[in-house]
Amino acid sequence: MPASAADHALAHRLAAEAGELLVDLRARLTAEGAPPAALKAEGDRQAHERLMAGLADAAPGDAVLSEEGRDDLARLDAARVWIVDPLDGTREFGEVPRTDWAVHVALVEGGVPIAGAVALPAQGVTLSTAAPPSLAPPDAGPPRLVVSRTRPPAAAQRLAEALDGVLVEMGSAGAKAMAVVQGAVDIYAHSGGQYEWDSCAPVAVAAAAGLHTSRLDGSPLAYNQADVYLPDLLICRPELADAALAALAA
Repeated sequence: MPASAADHALAHRLAAEAGELLVDLRARLTAEGAPPAALKAEGDRQAHERLMAGLADAAPGDAVLSEEGRDDLARLDAARVWIVDPLDGTREFGEVPRTDWAVHVALVEGGVPIAGAVALPAQGVTLSTAAPPSLAPPDAGPPRLVVSRTRPPAAAQRLAEALDGVLVEMGSAGAKAMAVVQGAVDIYAHSGGQYEWDSCAPVAVAAAAGLHTSRLDGSPLAYNQADVYLPDLLICRPELADAALAALAA
């Protein structure tokens, strides 16, 4: 069943509100001289509590899977499941004044994200399925592939070589995915080390904006699984999807 306007609006509102909380918390703790570890721990905790309270109030009959919460496997039998990452990019959040961190909120039915929002609080932006952004025109230069600044995956490096592309370093998964949505880069290919909450909301927003979204082998991304490890991901401009998938298959 398609998401309702209320579902899209709720995802947007909750991500934005948690983002505002995190911006205020970061500023206060930084002014108090708190170390990065304290910023990260408090950010995770308070954003999780805010999202859980918001969902309990607005969608009390729905199940929730949060990175920071206990996994209740009753969600596997639920018709609607919210998948959230209260603070995506804790490393970057703790490194003031970095802006490449995010809040993810998504609603899943039948394994498919049907509504979602990604807040980029330090950039003052929330992108969501409530009003999907329009894709920027294709860039005239070589394909730009966004990668982790600490551990660029082999898949992205292989793609860059095959497509004569350039690598652009960035922090959190949400920030990287939204960079494709915003037209700052063209491809986000990830292999290894992610879970459902890392990609669910970004995939919802990217798909609504008209981007290609899949596993690296081209198969669909499935959410609300018993095993929440979802290690690989491809988000890219639609005109680059065939070439990217062919290069990855080779």
